[in-house]
Amino acid sequence: QVQLVESGGGSVQPGGSLRLSCVASGRILSINTMGWYRQTPGKTRELIARITSGGTTTYLDSVKGRFTISRDNAKNTVYLQMNGLKPEDTAVYYCNAQWGDLDRDSWGPGLRVTVSS
Repeated sequence: QVQLVESGGGSVQPGGSLRLSCVASGRILSINTMGWYRQTPGKTRELIARITSGGTTTYLDSVKGRFTISRDNAKNTVYLQMNGLKPEDTAVYYCNAQWGDLDRDSWGPGLRVTVSS
Protein backbone atom coordinates (compact mmCIF):
# COMPACT_ATOMS: atom_id res chain seq x y z
CA GLN A 1 0.00 0.00 0.00
CA VAL A 2 0.91 3.63 -0.47
CA GLN A 3 -0.18 6.27 2.02
CA LEU A 4 -0.40 9.95 1.16
CA VAL A 5 -0.57 13.02 3.37
CA GLU A 6 -1.23 16.48 1.92
CA SER A 7 -0.41 19.89 3.36
CA GLY A 8 -0.45 23.52 2.31
CA GLY A 9 -4.10 24.29 1.73
CA GLY A 10 -5.90 27.34 3.05
CA SER A 11 -7.51 30.61 2.06
CA VAL A 12 -6.07 33.15 -0.31
CA GLN A 13 -7.26 36.20 -2.21
CA PRO A 14 -7.69 36.13 -5.99
CA GLY A 15 -4.33 36.41 -7.70
CA GLY A 16 -2.55 34.85 -4.76
CA SER A 17 -0.43 31.73 -4.56
CA LEU A 18 -0.34 28.51 -2.59
CA ARG A 19 1.95 25.48 -2.68
CA LEU A 20 0.49 22.11 -1.91
CA SER A 21 2.70 19.24 -0.79
CA CYS A 22 2.02 15.52 -0.66
CA VAL A 23 4.32 13.06 1.09
CA ALA A 24 4.12 9.39 0.21
CA SER A 25 5.00 6.47 2.44
CA GLY A 26 4.75 2.72 2.23
CA ARG A 27 5.55 1.05 -1.08
CA ILE A 28 7.11 4.19 -2.51
CA LEU A 29 9.39 2.37 -4.93
CA SER A 30 6.33 1.05 -6.73
CA ILE A 31 4.85 4.50 -7.40
CA ASN A 32 4.44 5.31 -11.07
CA THR A 33 2.42 8.48 -11.59
CA MET A 34 1.50 11.06 -8.98
CA GLY A 35 -1.06 13.74 -9.43
CA TRP A 36 -3.43 16.29 -8.00
CA TYR A 37 -7.18 16.25 -8.38
CA ARG A 38 -9.85 18.57 -7.11
CA GLN A 39 -13.53 18.33 -6.38
CA THR A 40 -16.34 20.77 -5.71
CA PRO A 41 -19.80 19.89 -4.34
CA GLY A 42 -21.98 18.15 -6.90
CA LYS A 43 -19.16 17.64 -9.37
CA THR A 44 -16.91 14.72 -10.16
CA ARG A 45 -13.30 14.76 -9.09
CA GLU A 46 -11.15 16.15 -11.88
CA LEU A 47 -7.50 15.69 -12.68
CA ILE A 48 -5.64 18.99 -12.67
CA ALA A 49 -2.02 17.88 -12.95
CA ARG A 50 -0.02 14.70 -13.02
CA ILE A 51 3.64 13.75 -13.28
CA THR A 52 5.12 10.42 -14.25
CA SER A 53 8.14 8.78 -12.67
CA GLY A 54 10.11 10.06 -15.64
CA GLY A 55 8.99 13.63 -15.10
CA THR A 56 6.44 13.98 -17.88
CA THR A 57 3.69 16.35 -16.85
CA THR A 58 0.07 16.82 -17.89
CA TYR A 59 -2.25 19.68 -16.95
CA LEU A 60 -5.90 20.54 -17.11
CA ASP A 61 -6.30 23.29 -19.69
CA SER A 62 -7.73 25.77 -17.20
CA VAL A 63 -4.63 25.65 -14.99
CA LYS A 64 -1.94 25.63 -17.66
CA GLY A 65 0.48 28.49 -17.14
CA ARG A 66 -0.71 29.03 -13.57
CA PHE A 67 -0.06 25.71 -11.82
CA THR A 68 3.16 23.71 -11.79
CA ILE A 69 3.51 20.14 -10.59
CA SER A 70 6.90 18.84 -9.50
CA ARG A 71 8.23 15.76 -7.82
CA ASP A 72 11.13 15.17 -5.45
CA ASN A 73 11.72 11.44 -5.47
CA ALA A 74 14.38 11.69 -2.76
CA LYS A 75 11.76 13.16 -0.42
CA ASN A 76 8.88 11.03 -1.73
CA THR A 77 7.01 14.27 -2.24
CA VAL A 78 4.97 15.82 -5.01
CA TYR A 79 4.22 19.54 -5.08
CA LEU A 80 1.64 21.71 -6.74
CA GLN A 81 2.60 25.36 -7.05
CA MET A 82 -0.53 27.37 -7.71
CA ASN A 83 -0.17 30.96 -8.89
CA GLY A 84 -2.75 33.41 -10.12
CA LEU A 85 -5.48 31.71 -8.14
CA LYS A 86 -9.07 32.39 -9.13
CA PRO A 87 -12.31 31.92 -7.21
CA GLU A 88 -13.15 29.00 -9.51
CA ASP A 89 -10.08 27.19 -8.16
CA THR A 90 -11.87 26.85 -4.84
CA ALA A 91 -12.21 23.14 -4.13
CA VAL A 92 -10.98 20.24 -2.08
CA TYR A 93 -7.66 19.10 -3.52
CA TYR A 94 -6.57 15.47 -3.39
CA CYS A 95 -3.18 13.92 -3.95
CA ASN A 96 -3.13 10.69 -5.93
CA ALA A 97 -0.53 8.02 -6.52
CA GLN A 98 -0.74 5.19 -9.00
CA TRP A 99 1.47 2.31 -8.00
CA GLY A 100 2.34 -1.25 -8.69
CA ASP A 101 2.01 -3.34 -11.83
CA LEU A 102 -1.74 -2.69 -11.95
CA ASP A 103 -1.52 1.07 -11.31
CA ARG A 104 -3.57 0.90 -8.16
CA ASP A 105 -4.82 4.21 -6.80
CA SER A 106 -4.07 5.68 -3.41
CA TRP A 107 -5.57 8.96 -2.25
CA GLY A 108 -4.76 11.51 0.37
CA PRO A 109 -7.52 12.70 2.72
CA GLY A 110 -7.86 16.00 0.81
CA LEU A 111 -7.38 19.59 1.80
CA ARG A 112 -9.46 22.66 1.18
CA VAL A 113 -8.36 25.58 -0.94
CA THR A 114 -10.52 28.69 -0.84
CA VAL A 115 -9.96 31.64 -3.14
CA SER A 116 -12.03 34.60 -2.11
CA SER A 117 -11.78 38.32 -1.57
